[in-house]
Amino acid sequence: MRELFLLLDDADAAGWQERALCAQTDPEAFFPEKGGSTREAKKVCQTCEVRTECLEAALENDERFGIWGGYSERERRRIKKEAG
Repeated sequence: MRELFLLLDDADAAGWQERALCAQTDPEAFFPEKGGSTREAKKVCQTCEVRTECLEAALENDERFGIWGGYSERERRRIKKEAG
């Protein structure tokens, strides 16, 4: 899969959030209680057109809670550890 990265100013860069499918669903699914299921949130993320941007933002901002880009907190920590 090829990806195209464009240089955008901050206002344009945040525009991905308006296109995110999670903005159209129940936010509680993306922030489950400890030990709760992440299945429904990840299912939404799988078909989201801005999944990559979401994950990148979560990694850059060190988001510690919730499902971002289809990944849980634990999965994002592993990604950062492997990259660093």
